[in-house]
Amino acid sequence: MNIKKKLLVILRAIKQFGLDPIIFFNSLYNIPFYLKCYYKFRSKYKGKISLYPCLNDRKKEAGAINNEYFWQDLLVSRWIFSDNPKKHVDIGSRLDGFIAHLATFREVEIFDIRPITQKIPNVIFKKADLASKVIINDHEKNNYCDSLSCLHALEHFGLGRYGDKIDPKSYILGIENMAKFLKPNGKFYLSTPIGEERVEFNANWIFNPKKIIQIALNNNLILSKLSIFSYEHGMLDINVNEVILNKLEKQKYNLGIFTFIKKSI
Repeated sequence: MNIKKKLLVILRAIKQFGLDPIIFFNSLYNIPFYLKCYYKFRSKYKGKISLYPCLNDRKKEAGAINNEYFWQDLLVSRWIFSDNPKKHVDIGSRLDGFIAHLATFREVEIFDIRPITQKIPNVIFKKADLASKVIINDHEKNNYCDSLSCLHALEHFGLGRYGDKIDPKSYILGIENMAKFLKPNGKFYLSTPIGEERVEFNANWIFNPKKIIQIALNNNLILSKLSIFSYEHGMLDINVNEVILNKLEKQKYNLGIFTFIKKSI
């Protein structure tokens, strides 16, 4: 492991304890500017002031859009809006991103191993472990919906991060269970990290994209579209072929957004 990789590992470990050295040193750097602004404002305003320093916002863009969550949440929401399915079900995606987007224009039913304690408009919640052999009643999980999503969640299955059972093969059972939800010709939107296959324990998997496509195929799911987000190139639609997949499986990290169609049996 080279020095840069070691430093990144140490930085991630420190962040787990609520400390971020980068934010800390940026904050120190910005204190003089904060004080300059404060005294200038104080000289022009005689009312009550409470101190609430925000030291890291001055040079940021208007919003955090150069990240994979922003683009996957936006794009998959648009696709679902355009398709207007009769029933959409989600597995484990972000409430404060993707699910919030969907709930603005339609009802969505979500399944997650973690609890939700507040009622959210247009959101129906069911607690379930999709990596379990028995998740919900059989009459519910087979041919249950015509549209399904699982965004940035599959890579966490089986690593214990969210209190789930330790199982290196749980993502396989997860895809199998999710495929059962879907009616023939239904669409399944799946996003997950892809690249040089490895486990970053216990954060996430990075999957070989060929493996995801093959497991899906084993469950009657045919790849319809593959979009890629990389921090170097942004969002790209991929013309899927063996050469491209060989290249993707050797790269360090991308987010793959797979669209599958469940074939009729």
